Amino acid sequence: MSAIKGVVVAAMSGGVDSAVTAALLKQQGYEVIGITLQIWQEHTDQGKYGGCCSLGAVEDARRASAKIGIPHYVLNFREYFAQKVIDNFVSEYKRGRTPNPCVECNRSVKFDELLRHAENLGADFLATGHYGRVRFNEISGRHELLRAVDKEKDQSYALYTLSQRQLSKTLMPLGYLSSKQETRRIANELGLTIANKPDSQEICFVPKDGYVSFLKEISADFGTPGRLVDTSGKELGEHQGIAFYTIGQRKRLPASANGALFVVGIDAESNTVVVGTDAELFGTSLSAENCQWSAIEGLNPDGSPLMVNAKIRYNGTAAPAKIYSGGSSDRTDIEFESPQRAITPGQSAVFYGGGDGEDAGQVVIGGGTIC
Repeated sequence: MSAIKGVVVAAMSGGVDSAVTAALLKQQGYEVIGITLQIWQEHTDQGKYGGCCSLGAVEDARRASAKIGIPHYVLNFREYFAQKVIDNFVSEYKRGRTPNPCVECNRSVKFDELLRHAENLGADFLATGHYGRVRFNEISGRHELLRAVDKEKDQSYALYTLSQRQLSKTLMPLGYLSSKQETRRIANELGLTIANKPDSQEICFVPKDGYVSFLKEISADFGTPGRLVDTSGKELGEHQGIAFYTIGQRKRLPASANGALFVVGIDAESNTVVVGTDAELFGTSLSAENCQWSAIEGLNPDGSPLMVNAKIRYNGTAAPAKIYSGGSSDRTDIEFESPQRAITPGQSAVFYGGGDGEDAGQVVIGGGTIC
């Protein structure tokens, strides 16, 4: 009998990705423990058939674990998830920003608190069903996060917050698969009933009637109408509440004799939404705060720029840019070679570079929150 490679806690959301992750690691010789986080909130209507980590997802994860032949446990993370993810989500919208709750969930829940629980159980590693790759660079002496082989499914953008310690404890086997179709093929071969389960498309803690209703239920502030103005300050009407709007949005805006109007700014303090033309949506620079560095220790101490490809939204395309120190270790200024559309405060700016051969430019350098 071959020796066990190590003990792995597999975060199982009830979907096909995390189930195949657990199965692959067991095949590779790890001792795998499946854990599902109970995070849905009692005041939502996720119910039995809600999204990721709902009651229905717990049942799917339990069945998958039994089929794979690994133990499965459920941890109650409701209060912790609410404090770290939902409270941040609400706070960001109150500031007129558009947050990405998946980034905060990865940062605070999966790779901080769940990893801590895994280590308390005696586990050597935490495994997730994310599409990304982790490796150790012997030249730099640092662990690196790389984009997945399947660029269509790559999730490295939402994982940029992982520290060196967290990366050293993380396994992501799906990052090496050629496609999601390959993941489903493996699941079918294993006889998993969730092999063709649709991917979750929505924010896991938001009910079916959408995030705006969720925010209005949390706080009456989000349903307060306010001034709708153009970039010259001319009042055009009244908006329905800042939670209804994000940078680049066209819906729910009045018509203009000069063409379509888009949201170009949100001032939460004055409860004002600013609109403009498509051309006014483009910018060549931004600042990011709460920056974390992955493949490097930090920016050049002499103030010289670092050339990277910067991505400003999950489904966006990384574009050539220079990044500079923003005056502190956790703030960065970014200048793009070409104008970028709808730079949105609250979203993440993630920087790629490094690597060689097929992996050239695929390494996550770091990232931060656009401010």
